[in-house]
Amino acid sequence: MIPLQNIKIAVDAIVFGYQNNKLYVLLIQQKFGKDESSWALPGGLVKEDETLQEAVQRELEEETNVSVNYLEQLYTFGDDLHRDSRNRVISVAYFALVDSSKFFIKADTDAENVQWFEINGIPKLAFDHNLIVNKAVERLKAKLTYQPVGFDLLPKEFLFSELENLYCIILEREIDRRNFRKKILSFGIIEETDKFSAPKTGRPAKLFQFNNQKYDELQREGFHFEIKFA
Repeated sequence: MIPLQNIKIAVDAIVFGYQNNKLYVLLIQQKFGKDESSWALPGGLVKEDETLQEAVQRELEEETNVSVNYLEQLYTFGDDLHRDSRNRVISVAYFALVDSSKFFIKADTDAENVQWFEINGIPKLAFDHNLIVNKAVERLKAKLTYQPVGFDLLPKEFLFSELENLYCIILEREIDRRNFRKKILSFGIIEETDKFSAPKTGRPAKLFQFNNQKYDELQREGFHFEIKFA
């Protein structure tokens, strides 16, 4: 006998941003339901006629006004049968890294509010969303050491010190800055621009940019990006 099922499929989006040497995650305040006014990740149920990727992009845009071209599937959450008090819901979580300064966030549909929260100041979230955020942070820390994803969090042109600080903040540890600079530059995937930062104090510093075309070429040649820390 085929067992009867009444399982809902949902998607959730963990969108990381980075500004002023702090890592942020985008959250919405719910407008309806038992968890009304609770903060949560953007997301919702998948429609019958859309893929998971389409669903998470739609929910993110509807609830926060943020549109991203690519979200990476993180994990499927469903072992807790009561993770949602309304129904049996399995959630497929996706995460994205963005330059948060590029977006004008705005709450809509079933979101009362939307806000960037510093990663160390996240409140108690609805459902199991604190667990989902923690899982995403673990993935981000791991990816930083073998894939240059940190550049997705920075503006197109950045100070090298901003890249160093990003690694320190996310990995929650200090790095050997001289060796880090030597290692990153040796890959040839970032290049100096002819522009300088506006100095707050002291001398202006050169701005750098990520060379995505060079990185793609290196990958096709079997290049292996790896950053090791003592």
